[in-house]
Amino acid sequence: MAKLKNYNGRYCESDYEYAFIGFLEAEGWEYSSGSKISRVTKRDVLIADDFKKFLSDTNADLTGDEVAQIFDKVRLAGSESDFATLHKVYGWMVDGIQFTLQNGLTRMIPLIDFDHTNKNIFRVVNQFTVEYTNNGQRENRRPDVILFVNGMPLCVIELKNPASADATIYGAWEQITIRYWRDIPHLLHYCPLACISDGVKTRLGTVRTPYEHFYAWRRVNESDQISTLPFAETETMIKGVYSPARFLEIFRDYIYFQDSIYDRSEVEIVCRYPQFFAARLLKQSIINSIVEKRSKGGTYFGATGCGKTYTMAFLARQLALRCTDIPQIGSPTIILIVDRDELQKQGAKLFTKSEEFLNLGEVCVVKNRAELRQELGAR
Repeated sequence: MAKLKNYNGRYCESDYEYAFIGFLEAEGWEYSSGSKISRVTKRDVLIADDFKKFLSDTNADLTGDEVAQIFDKVRLAGSESDFATLHKVYGWMVDGIQFTLQNGLTRMIPLIDFDHTNKNIFRVVNQFTVEYTNNGQRENRRPDVILFVNGMPLCVIELKNPASADATIYGAWEQITIRYWRDIPHLLHYCPLACISDGVKTRLGTVRTPYEHFYAWRRVNESDQISTLPFAETETMIKGVYSPARFLEIFRDYIYFQDSIYDRSEVEIVCRYPQFFAARLLKQSIINSIVEKRSKGGTYFGATGCGKTYTMAFLARQLALRCTDIPQIGSPTIILIVDRDELQKQGAKLFTKSEEFLNLGEVCVVKNRAELRQELGAR
């Protein structure tokens, strides 16, 4: 951790902010001060130059007018509830946005290139003032740090003074999930992820995650030992979550929304690090088993309450969407077998509300072997 300056026995929060930014720069994020970013007004939360540059560079056939129209469509996305808008925009970011070209053809335009990390523009920004109206008066909020990819703010980070006993990460959580949603929801419409930190404790969640469900990311790689050194959580979080390739991997497949018809419940979840590594290892084990024609894919042990059902959902999404280049897997039918009624209810509750996330078609509960044979025979 970069050395924090001492002013009359106190540390300055801004020094921790710049130390945090320094770690992000070391991972490949380009730093910009928000005060120097060109915007028409301070209500604008997209970086237009980055957004348009990415679209032009990755879609050489798009005209300037078409690029501007796509930008405006994303910029003006806000006709539903705040949460429904967040869910919709996240879908655009992951799957691309449908757009009708001037020649009349309609196609999906990617807003992020998940397969070629270096084609994206990764920017870490502080001092980014966001304007809002309160009782007819213009007022401002200024998040500590925002991470932009291709001009879109994907993660908001709130930092507290490591040396102040009164500045806690709970206060950082309140800032994002209460005050920002109240005052600047037009920023959070584009911002699925949130991070809170005081230097010693650093936690990852979403902009809708309850405080108790913000978790540390304790390993950069699956085989790493957990460190208990001061500031280790911050460094591990930045290397384990925010290195650009890892960040895109988590962003694409490890943020869970229920099907859009359930948006009223406002459920948004990001994986914990054991779920992330487990889903990755299980996926590779299954691939190896199928390709090598072995009868077993491996064993995963998870303690009670560790989120195994969500791990299975993350794994199922991986098998459905990220194995299309493996002919032996093709378009899989996935069967989840449980040994307790409680687990069946838990799994059914999650999977039947996750058809959009899983991309596997209809999800159903099979009650017995005869019904299972019938279901499999129809595929």
